[in-house]
Amino acid sequence: MKHLPTLLSHEIRMLLVNASTYIAAVLFLGVMGFVFTGILESYQTSQDMAPAVVFFRLFWLPVFFMVPLLTMKCLAEERRLGTIETLLTTPVSATEVVLGKFAAAYFMYLLLWLSTGGFFYILGRFVSDSSVLDPGPMIGGYVFVAVSGLLFIALGVFASSLSRSQAVAGILSFTLLFALIVGVGFLPEIRALDSEGLRTVRVAIDYMQVSEHLDDLSRGVVDLRHLLFYVSGTILFLIFSILGVEARLLHS
Repeated sequence: MKHLPTLLSHEIRMLLVNASTYIAAVLFLGVMGFVFTGILESYQTSQDMAPAVVFFRLFWLPVFFMVPLLTMKCLAEERRLGTIETLLTTPVSATEVVLGKFAAAYFMYLLLWLSTGGFFYILGRFVSDSSVLDPGPMIGGYVFVAVSGLLFIALGVFASSLSRSQAVAGILSFTLLFALIVGVGFLPEIRALDSEGLRTVRVAIDYMQVSEHLDDLSRGVVDLRHLLFYVSGTILFLIFSILGVEARLLHS
């Protein structure tokens, strides 16, 4: 893994000169800025929940477009141009390539989310009511973003490893994210899962509820099972990505 730092710095530079990175940044900050403004307007009339709680509950809104934009090019474009074959003829392994691209995309993902801290900073400068800025939900929200982002970015990298087309990789990434965040949330409504024989399946589905993980962290409840879910899922999809790259090289 001695080449990983060099690959990581290269990938970060490539992301910084990539137009899709700035498109993702502008869309993200623009959308979240309007969302934050709407949350504050609603808070003036109904003060049931702190703005930070509502803000992070809408995490899925930017994730659906930000993750595909950050990851769809990382492996798909390399395969389309044939540069990944050239790269792997050097003393660099497929594992280092995939981890370098994953780490760079994750770095940008965190950087964009951390930039939203400016919203809360500005709010704190002009609001005298300290209850508006409850630190608990803010810290829990950012911890959730950091931990869940590992799996979300890994899904995007995996999608990019399956196609030569950026568009196809982006659509596949969106589909996988939608299935994980939204689709799994509807599975508990299936009455057939209430049977005793499918109890293990029901427990597994409950364990995968992303929204529940966010609610727990927002209340300061750190469940190691949640962390294990994201870390193990990240490792699994990174392994799939590495195998996908190696399989494509053997096929070509």
